[in-house]
Amino acid sequence: MSDVAQPTVAEVRAAVEAVKAALDRHLAAVEHRTGEDDPAVYQAFEALASAAEAYDELLYDTYDEVTPFEVPLGDTLPEYDGPEQPSAVSVLIRRDYTVGDSQRLVQQAERVSDTGPEGGPDVAAAIGVLFGEYEPDEIAERHKEFGLVEGDSTVWVTAVEPAEPGEWLASPFEQVDPRHLICRFDVSAVFDEESDVLGEDRSEA
Repeated sequence: MSDVAQPTVAEVRAAVEAVKAALDRHLAAVEHRTGEDDPAVYQAFEALASAAEAYDELLYDTYDEVTPFEVPLGDTLPEYDGPEQPSAVSVLIRRDYTVGDSQRLVQQAERVSDTGPEGGPDVAAAIGVLFGEYEPDEIAERHKEFGLVEGDSTVWVTAVEPAEPGEWLASPFEQVDPRHLICRFDVSAVFDEESDVLGEDRSEA
């Protein structure tokens, strides 16, 4: 039997409420769009897709049921409008995890930080300890060891203007323009597949 905690009825209900809210935000963005490639509409679409995927996964895990919704991956991005010869690129990586075994997570953090069981870190502190000790790629490879359950992930490679060292650290994720996206690679726990959104080739993340 898996030691990963199963979702609760309350979590499923919270997920469907998130879908309803995302639908409202998407409609509002469409109603107030400023052009064919309005970033606000794209962002609202992405949020709706993420909420729908999360609900679908929780629904399946809890009730062994699925929704009729499918999230298209191949043609949802705006047309590339960045420089033909980019002088710099930014690689944005998002990986989602759920805490499947909080006890294991805390124990691993205590082992790394040499703290005893009394006064050891709580879950949030334990996550900080582990991500401070290990590179994100190592966390991805060893996530089960740390009591984490892998969720969806995406990698974006976007064209950017060259920046001086430290110049963007105050707001590193603020100015992401989907129209400057050169390529994108998604892994979905819902569809159990990995795809290159802007091409037909499969890619290893």
